[in-house]
Amino acid sequence: MTDFATLTSDATDHGSRWLAAAGLRPTRQRLTLAALLIGDGMDRHATAEGLFAAAALRDERVSLATVYNTLRAFCDAGLLREITVDGAKSYFDTDMCDHPHFYWEDTAELTDAPREALEIRRLPQAPAGAKVVAVDVVIRLRRV
Repeated sequence: MTDFATLTSDATDHGSRWLAAAGLRPTRQRLTLAALLIGDGMDRHATAEGLFAAAALRDERVSLATVYNTLRAFCDAGLLREITVDGAKSYFDTDMCDHPHFYWEDTAELTDAPREALEIRRLPQAPAGAKVVAVDVVIRLRRV
């Protein structure tokens, strides 16, 4: 389970600056979710459900639909990257640098894999009329 930032005035200030840098209006819900995601300066992989639960634990009133919509807005603004596993489970990564991930099948947790250990020598050419915009590398793990 993702450990989120504590809602402090410093975390809210950090979240406010993060939103402003992307040109997003700082609504109460956006500020709360931004503070939980990046308020302590740590990168994390969050799910909408986990972020919703973290807000509820802190007595912050925000609907699950608002969490989903806000995460989409953060992605559209270039603040988060969505990593989809199994075509259905989405994780939202605050680290926007290119890097691979480990997906732990037994706990459904997504963690960073060492970026310096990944070497991609060549990608297939994109079809006519298309361009490669991202390459997501998710390495699935199972504990033995």
